[in-house]
Amino acid sequence: MALYTTQEALDYHAQGHPGKLEVIACKSCRDQKDLCLAYSPGVADVCRAIQADPELAYSYTGRGNLVGVVSNGTAVLGLGNIGPLAGKPVMEGKGVLFKSFADVDCYDINLDVSDPDKFCEIVKAMEPTFGGINLEDIKAPECFYIEERLKAEMDIPVFHDDQHGTAIISAAGLLNALELTGKKIENLRVVINGAGAAATACARLYVSMGVDPDNLAMFDSRGHINKSRQGLSREKSTFATSKAYASLTEALRGADMFLGLSVAGALTPDMLQDMASQPVIFACANPDPEISYPQAMEARPDAIMGTGRSDFPNQINNVSGFPFIFRGALDVRAKAINEEMKLAAARAIAALAKKPAPEEVLQAYQVKELRFGQNYVLPKPLDPRLISEVAAAVAEAAIKSGVARKPLPCPDLESYKQSLRERLAAAQARAERLVESY
Repeated sequence: MALYTTQEALDYHAQGHPGKLEVIACKSCRDQKDLCLAYSPGVADVCRAIQADPELAYSYTGRGNLVGVVSNGTAVLGLGNIGPLAGKPVMEGKGVLFKSFADVDCYDINLDVSDPDKFCEIVKAMEPTFGGINLEDIKAPECFYIEERLKAEMDIPVFHDDQHGTAIISAAGLLNALELTGKKIENLRVVINGAGAAATACARLYVSMGVDPDNLAMFDSRGHINKSRQGLSREKSTFATSKAYASLTEALRGADMFLGLSVAGALTPDMLQDMASQPVIFACANPDPEISYPQAMEARPDAIMGTGRSDFPNQINNVSGFPFIFRGALDVRAKAINEEMKLAAARAIAALAKKPAPEEVLQAYQVKELRFGQNYVLPKPLDPRLISEVAAAVAEAAIKSGVARKPLPCPDLESYKQSLRERLAAAQARAERLVESY
């Protein structure tokens, strides 16, 4: 049963303040002195201080807690190239998630630009505004070039969530699946259906975790990506294998894992029958997966099955990652979000699923219990512990890997985790009061 109607979705966005974001002043402006401090002439003293020491921008402006969600609308959800204006509700929604889950401020930047070099020039020119850049809904292969160039040219974290968000969450699920099944990652046979941004990032992260590239078979719309094919992009060439599979069905025989980042219906129950024992099946096409959860579990009751949907177990949802990854990166003023930070996030998410879910999560999902096992290898996206565990792991990894420009904002990791919980609670209380005022 659907949780909402189309009209309810339209009303949600239109009623009260149009859209989902609003800029709220966090300093008073009630009298003449306030006006002098907020703007002219007092603000000139602050400008001069920052001119003398640019690092003071983090103390005197909101830059250190501000992320730009930047898109050109060329690959929006499952809607395709709908353009920056039609994609704006999604980018605003990303801002809501940043604020609601991790108290990160956000501006959505929707660019009517298709040329990747021009796109990069515009985003790079905005660097003084932001503490980090979340690239969103940019089609492949341009998204690879854009992220790579901006990461090289900008001195703040640049993170394409369509790539790395799915990779991090699915990697967390895979880590726990390996523990449950007793399989070794170096022996794992993985089949990926899809070769876009998310699929490529997943493959890269799995290989960095220990998957043998020769044991990874990736499929695009033309079939298996192998070394006999001509005209492969640089990204696809990376995962071209010497062995060639004639079909997805053939590749799945004996495979330990299927990852779907493609289209609904790409996987049939019959295809699952010849997979290895206790297969991992992550069917992530949205809103309808490559195979439905009931179909997959009927065909393979021993499977560890996950989808992108919230109405079935093991949801692979990027919101379990990106708000907290940026929270940790911003808090130590990281110059980048590197592989060490991504792996730290995946391990922290995986570890959280091994702890019994708190009562508030059980109530939110109307279940009696959530315990580590076949149907619970990933924590629920509404788990309030994600901010303290994931952000702290990311911040710690940034420090250890040398990309942090400042230490933890607290004396130790545990006090930092507590400060994150308190910060989020206070931000959520403010948001509830604001919403009630409309």
